[in-house]
Amino acid sequence: MTFEIKNGNFVKDGKEIKLISGAVHYFRNMPDTWRDIFKKMRAMGCNCVETYCAWNMHEKQPEVYDFKDNLDIATFLKTADEEGLMAIVRPGPYICSEWEFGGLPWWLQTDESLEIRCMNKAYIKHFDRYLDRMCDEIRPLLCTNGGNVIMVQCENEYGYYGDDKEYLAYLRDGFIRRGIDVPLFTSDGTSEDDLLDGTVEGCLATLNFGSRVEENFVAHDKLFPDMPKMCMEMWNGWFDAWGDDRHHTTSAEDYAKVVDDMLKRGSLNMYMFIGGTNFGFTSGANHYEKFLPDVTSYDYDAMLTECGDVTAKYYAVRDVIKKYVDEPLPDVPANREKKVYGKVTLPECAGFFESLPKLSAPIHSDVPKCMELYGTGYGYIAYQTVLNRNYNDTELEFAELGDRAQVYINKDLVGIVYVNDDELKLKFSAKKGDVMTILCENMGRANFGAKMMRKKGIAGRCLLDDRIHFNWNVYPLPMNNLQKLEFSAEIPAEKSVFYRGYFNVDEAKDTFLKTDNFTKGFVTVNGFNIGRYWEIGPQKTLYIPASLLKEGENEIVIFESDGIKGAPEIEFCDVPVLE
Repeated sequence: MTFEIKNGNFVKDGKEIKLISGAVHYFRNMPDTWRDIFKKMRAMGCNCVETYCAWNMHEKQPEVYDFKDNLDIATFLKTADEEGLMAIVRPGPYICSEWEFGGLPWWLQTDESLEIRCMNKAYIKHFDRYLDRMCDEIRPLLCTNGGNVIMVQCENEYGYYGDDKEYLAYLRDGFIRRGIDVPLFTSDGTSEDDLLDGTVEGCLATLNFGSRVEENFVAHDKLFPDMPKMCMEMWNGWFDAWGDDRHHTTSAEDYAKVVDDMLKRGSLNMYMFIGGTNFGFTSGANHYEKFLPDVTSYDYDAMLTECGDVTAKYYAVRDVIKKYVDEPLPDVPANREKKVYGKVTLPECAGFFESLPKLSAPIHSDVPKCMELYGTGYGYIAYQTVLNRNYNDTELEFAELGDRAQVYINKDLVGIVYVNDDELKLKFSAKKGDVMTILCENMGRANFGAKMMRKKGIAGRCLLDDRIHFNWNVYPLPMNNLQKLEFSAEIPAEKSVFYRGYFNVDEAKDTFLKTDNFTKGFVTVNGFNIGRYWEIGPQKTLYIPASLLKEGENEIVIFESDGIKGAPEIEFCDVPVLE
């Protein structure tokens, strides 16, 4: 296959072509679902798939790389090729995508000299190493090498962020130096300023928007009259943040009309074709005036639901695409089967305080510092100290907080401070010798904008009545290995508790977990972290792919940080609840 940009058009094997693409993130979907997704793409009329690459998943620690399981991008791309799809790859280093830190590794923040997304030497050193490794995966699959990858992104929505044109040129030249000899592109907002700051010579300029095609191409037509017209992210829904009053949805008919308008103009990539799931602690956040952490589900009201079911929007767009393709479309594959496993009691408990030394080794610290400086990036962190005098109606105040702190005196929860509170303070009373524990949760780093580098945990001074209190033991809690926990039937006194139970599966199928009796925390199934829950919604169920289950006995562990509201019971159902 050959692919090039010629005379303002995309040209495949010598013929002009419209790209009809959809976004599928391999890292948000299980490998056993990829082929089903691709078949549904072909049945809708797509000829291409687009994916981001998540640097922070592939390089969780410096120079330690992971391309296994749902991080196996090479297998993902080869499977798409087998199903007749071209591919567009957006390797980063930055991806946004409502993903933790926009795909950047948390450990970048341990270097105070580092500034992201510019010609900073420390940043360049790290992303150069990552791109060397990522391009080793991508290069053999370029269409110039017999594969299906037709385009690679240089930078992502940079015009929203900064204006370092030398940096953009360095990225462009770096991809070329690494043997990426397919067309390179940038994707940006639609204003003239966005395009002037975010584009670079030698890269196709594409746009991101969700409506008003003609209006959004005015600046592009002015600046790039001879380039192909492509919307690289044609948004068909939106993401949800914890505390939103509803799950975001958009009209199927309205979106189908936008697709029609764009195909009259040129090419498109539907964002998202399937959103998938922010498993574990991978969801990002927006942070402007308020901190808005994203929910676990990335359903996005896309063409397919989070679990891969076709939607009314899918069929509406399919009807539009039929007008632009020459061959009849394949039949739409059936949705994967879902299963009800019923209610399960979690009778075993492990209190947070007794579990603390099993989960982490303490690090002595004169004063509390941010999570990153203790060598951990995700999950929780506990700061513990012995009070050396009596305190009566004393004010505990945080200069900065990332993102939510539960304050315990001994095992009694005396208050919660959240980054969005008007004041980052609370009152408490205690006696000499009492133990104060501050359990901080990182709810996701900002994936967009000027506050991306904000630290997690206690990131600034922590004061008791305007005085610095010294001598703390700090427990990093990535919560990535709960095997050392010791469970019993005894109910702990504290609010923060681990619960464990077992359920039997006769046939492994997709299912959804209701946590109605729980308040806030995360869930693991057979050791895999399926993500966070929070009673404030709008997400009320957690998706469990069939591949995480096994025939016979399965283990479920829940860390409940705020205290249960009833019996420690959960329920497996066959439909999601996104209110």
